Amino acid sequence: MKILSPSEQDAIATLILQELEAQMRWDSAFTQSPDALAKLAANAMAEYHSGQTQELDPETL
Repeated sequence: MKILSPSEQDAIATLILQELEAQMRWDSAFTQSPDALAKLAANAMAEYHSGQTQELDPETL
């Protein structure tokens, strides 16, 4: 097991804090408009049921 230098620890801590902040912004965006995700899901399902979608091939992504 390797002990990280203080600068490496700081870099990892910064990345973790950035991820947490991004998650909080994401959560806040959907909390402020709770119907947004439901509308997106309904639109996606409508497109799927009307044949407007195509299956994704992981090999071509």
